[in-house]
Amino acid sequence: MTATARLREDARAIFTAAVRAADPEEAINRYVERDGSRLVCGGHEWNLENFDNIFVIGGGKAGAAMAGAMEKLLADRLTAGVVVVKYGHLAPVRTVAVIEAGHPVPDAAGVEGARRMAELASRAGERDLVICLISGGGSALLPLPAAGITLADKQETTARLLECGADITEINTIRKHLSQLKGGQLARLAAPATLLTLVLSDVIGDPLTSIASGPTVGDPTTFSDCRAIVEKYRLADRLPPAVYEHIEAGAAGRRPETPKPDDPLFARVVNRIVASSRQAVDAAAAAAREHGYQPLILSTFIEGETREIARMHAAIAREATVSGNPAAPPACIISGGETTVTIRGKGKGGRNQEFVLAAALDIAGLPRVAVLSGGTDGTDGPTNAAGAIADGDTVSRARQLGLKPEDFLAANDAYHFFAKLDDLLITGPTNTNVMDVRLVVVGGT
Repeated sequence: MTATARLREDARAIFTAAVRAADPEEAINRYVERDGSRLVCGGHEWNLENFDNIFVIGGGKAGAAMAGAMEKLLADRLTAGVVVVKYGHLAPVRTVAVIEAGHPVPDAAGVEGARRMAELASRAGERDLVICLISGGGSALLPLPAAGITLADKQETTARLLECGADITEINTIRKHLSQLKGGQLARLAAPATLLTLVLSDVIGDPLTSIASGPTVGDPTTFSDCRAIVEKYRLADRLPPAVYEHIEAGAAGRRPETPKPDDPLFARVVNRIVASSRQAVDAAAAAAREHGYQPLILSTFIEGETREIARMHAAIAREATVSGNPAAPPACIISGGETTVTIRGKGKGGRNQEFVLAAALDIAGLPRVAVLSGGTDGTDGPTNAAGAIADGDTVSRARQLGLKPEDFLAANDAYHFFAKLDDLLITGPTNTNVMDVRLVVVGGT
């Protein structure tokens, strides 16, 4: 095996370890414990004998795996459940109904799943316990539109927000105010039941209000914030008229706001994060060390334009190769978080594939360097790839095949570029989602 092939193989193994660390069942079992009739989570304790019914609800790419874990804990006490997941993101369950739906653009299956989940939550009474399982993708997978707004309106709005480069917080601010569930509104439906929400975070900094648009958390954002986002990205003429009018009416006080953090309905609500980017990145560092590399974690808060972030990582690779800073080879430089792509072309790809293509151009000719970026959910953009991998020879290999990497990057067509080189990172659905993991592996001399 060549030195470059070894770097690439090690990078894949390190990424696999990062994904494994965010396994939903392991995450839930770390934070939730059942001892007879006692259910304990994050310093809170409930006597299950005090509840007539226990319902499991939720949405997100990890929903089925999380539901399976809760079924094992609750066993005979579980009454019923409904979770909505992305197509293909399945796991064994018995009592909880799993509904597959569209992501990142919501579809009719998601509306039906959200409706069924809302109906179950609304059934809960004062002597019931509702356990809500939230993970990345929950915003798109639970699209129950506000009155006067159609699914088609929400689909078009999501597409426009993704295209313009809006970040996840901005996208979720809009989603909350176009929904009957998001921004604390699911908690309002479940009241007066006791509500425990377990969260796998896919948002930088783990803000509960942003993860899946905070369906069980008081919403600090307002219709006025929505209007500011519309103005920032000049979307007034690009949004569906019903959506624009809804936002304008809300900003003018003619639509009811989402429940705010001080609303009394949250007195019986507990929200707990059970896994995040931190677990994945720490596991990547441990795996890197096992493979003989000095790990350096840059940050789990990386965000911004994908191509710029890629250039920064490539520059660090060059510096490490030349001077041994900020880590002396053999080294593995690791970052987590989620970047954004401003779409300029009509190609196919995702932020991780675009990151690797942009980085490949900047590390061209560098020996003993490999770059990998992948989504921990196994899906990068509207593709079947989690991401891609490249090294210092990638650009020269591409040119030998008659490929111009600059043209593919300009067209946002990283998928087809890496497909031709057999350098796509294909994992299939992982049933978790804690954002992206990026690796720059620098070999020793």
